[in-house]
Amino acid sequence: MTRVSLELVPRTLEALLEDVALSRRILPQLDLLNIPDLLRFDVRSYRAAEAVVGGTGVESIPHVRAIDVDPDAPLPGAHSVELKAVLVVAGDPAPEGHKTYPQSSVDVIARYKREAPHLDVYAVFDPYRRAPWQELEEVKRKKDAGAKGFFTQPLFDVNMLRLCMDWMRDETVFWGISPVLGEKSRAYWTRVNRIVFPQDYDLSLDGNIKLARTMLALIREAEDNAYLMPLRVDLGAYLRGLEDLI
Repeated sequence: MTRVSLELVPRTLEALLEDVALSRRILPQLDLLNIPDLLRFDVRSYRAAEAVVGGTGVESIPHVRAIDVDPDAPLPGAHSVELKAVLVVAGDPAPEGHKTYPQSSVDVIARYKREAPHLDVYAVFDPYRRAPWQELEEVKRKKDAGAKGFFTQPLFDVNMLRLCMDWMRDETVFWGISPVLGEKSRAYWTRVNRIVFPQDYDLSLDGNIKLARTMLALIREAEDNAYLMPLRVDLGAYLRGLEDLI
């Protein structure tokens, strides 16, 4: 396995730095984070990433929502001395009153490559939201715009992971792994992200750790990259179940 990133939510800078400290006690080799931009929290992803790099030295990749990027303002993080890369995502619909702009991930990726060529730009690969051929065409458009590699929508099925790894075998990819605990969480992923779960999906913590271990072993065998998205789970317990594979 080349690299493993950990996705941590910046609820506050203090809470984020506490999560980083806990994660590094369990995984002292941890050297990469990716940080989403969630509008319900006050801390923007690129500011959180700068704080993590400045406070801990751990490389951090902020998510940048394409629909939030003002075409007449500087690009988020473009002039930051702490950042080496950004991950451009399309952006889920914003709450009422939040200004957005009619532009795609491809538009913003291309702008980063023009205006901030020193930054590596990553994009999203999501095999669930549309037909695979459409998503693979979008992958090509993002690469042509300047994307260096891809972070995937989390995958919840080993067979789906193998299939997607075949589709993306020539790309730089961070394969997403996230626990799903309980029927409420499963229903959310199904409704919002159109995930199709295996019928025997195990919603327990132990079951999710077992699945993650299987997926990490497969990713390691392929010498690919992974990222962990430990949502709504005991962060320490989840990471301890995987530490020997990271």
